[in-house]
Amino acid sequence: MTFRELHNGFFVMPNAWDAGSAVVLADAGFAAIATTSAGIAFSLGKGDHTLPDGAPALSREDMFARVQEITAASAVPVNGDLEDGYGAAPEKVAETIRLAREAGLAGGNIEDYDGRDLYDVELSVDRIVAAREAAGPDFVLTARTDGQLLRTPTSLQDSIDRANRFHAAGADCLYVPGVNDLESIRTLVNELAGPLNVVLGLGTSTLTVPDLQAAGVTRISLGGSIARATLGLVRRAAQELLTTGTITFAADQIPQAELNELFARKQ
Repeated sequence: MTFRELHNGFFVMPNAWDAGSAVVLADAGFAAIATTSAGIAFSLGKGDHTLPDGAPALSREDMFARVQEITAASAVPVNGDLEDGYGAAPEKVAETIRLAREAGLAGGNIEDYDGRDLYDVELSVDRIVAAREAAGPDFVLTARTDGQLLRTPTSLQDSIDRANRFHAAGADCLYVPGVNDLESIRTLVNELAGPLNVVLGLGTSTLTVPDLQAAGVTRISLGGSIARATLGLVRRAAQELLTTGTITFAADQIPQAELNELFARKQ
């Protein structure tokens, strides 16, 4: 089934940050996976979003180098976290979409947020129009609007209106992160003109996959949550070694022979 066809039903799409995590996630049986800008940035020792002034951001070149490694390793379609398209101008967004296609991505998200503020809605629409023109017929374009995640005065209805304008401009899938209660998610499902992606793993949300499937969500992603959880394990392992000198964290590791066999199959 193609990545586009998956959006006619329901699927879960966890996010990888390198070739190894891509292989493990795809081998688990998911029909598609995604990249995570946060996970990739963290794995390279850099931050992601809302960076302190002067902090280094990951370049588009470095991001796509890792994305190409992920698509090359994955046996299933990969959706790309393309942030804001790496530039405000519609032409810059179109260039990013062309690079995404060349990198082997089956689809990608474009945000309406520059790291500090939402883009003007008219400019945001123009950016989606440019992305659609560059995407071609097979690439699944997801438009993400971040007003709810930013907890700005933007109402849920404002975010719905933005997302629907993005759909009219050519987006295939819509994404409104920061909405974590089922009533509001059902409102999104009912009022959005296209399929809805919901991210699990942000904040303290207790939503589950069955909850969201029952609410009518089309696609579930995990953002950087698996990558952050992995780094949490690294921190706990380091603290255990420094304090008690034990290695109970090693109980959950995948045996080396199993990993060797898994990665050998994927060559």
